[in-house]
Amino acid sequence: MRARLSIRVCGVLAGTALVASAVLGAAAPARAASSAGPSGVGASSAAVENAATGRLLWSRGLNTERPMASITKVMTAFVVIRAGHLDRTITIPSAVIGYVREHNASSAGLRPGDRLSARQLLYALLLPSGADAAYALAKAYGPGLAAFVAKMNAAARLLGMRRTHFSNFDGLPYPTPYSNYSTAANLLVLGRAAMRLPVFRAVVDQPGYRLAAGSGHHAYRWANLNPLIGHYRGAIGIKPGYTRAAGQCLLFEATRNGHSVIGVTLHSPGSIAAISRADAIRILNWAFSHLTLA
Repeated sequence: MRARLSIRVCGVLAGTALVASAVLGAAAPARAASSAGPSGVGASSAAVENAATGRLLWSRGLNTERPMASITKVMTAFVVIRAGHLDRTITIPSAVIGYVREHNASSAGLRPGDRLSARQLLYALLLPSGADAAYALAKAYGPGLAAFVAKMNAAARLLGMRRTHFSNFDGLPYPTPYSNYSTAANLLVLGRAAMRLPVFRAVVDQPGYRLAAGSGHHAYRWANLNPLIGHYRGAIGIKPGYTRAAGQCLLFEATRNGHSVIGVTLHSPGSIAAISRADAIRILNWAFSHLTLA
């Protein structure tokens, strides 16, 4: 793993209007926190902060650039939601089948030719981490894949995510395993901005979503891959991810006893076979104890 990537973020296309209202208050630079923190955390980079105030409570490798895997889809959803028109109908392109197979990507099982709303596709994107849903949304909202990725990078700049670069819309390791990257500090900014959107919050805290067959589409059932939802009291989101280069990644938020904390882990130990919640739980337990005592 390289500690820092040498990729330079290039200028990106227009998109200022897309996120202008989300920028205010979204991204004060994270301040250094005490090195004393939760024990046993295996992630190479990690951070946790008070979600209400943005005060950093603890961090490790806060500004080290690392691949973020499917946490990328949080920005995909952010761009779509900010663009609006969530009730528009999107026809699933036939290319999603080959795309998922080529990259051995996570899939929501979307059927080419089915017509779903953008709102429904957000569930397919964020719960089972469907690369097919990401493809369909990016193609529709770009319009076109390259234009959509440009909007993602424009949104990142406006949010102050200066050590982030999106090379795709789903976090898969292409064109290289390290071309799509961010930092723990930047991902806390993205998490705060996304969780301010009621539509986003309504999706990511659901254990699952069932869509009955209807006019123009098959029936679907999607389970939330976030290992904290339904297993950690107070967990309300956000998004896990995994690639070989990124390791296990998790952007998360939880609320207990009137306190809300948001955290992230990058390159935690483990494989794609089982998404681990261990690092996040250690961090959350420490953070809530810290806030209660403060």
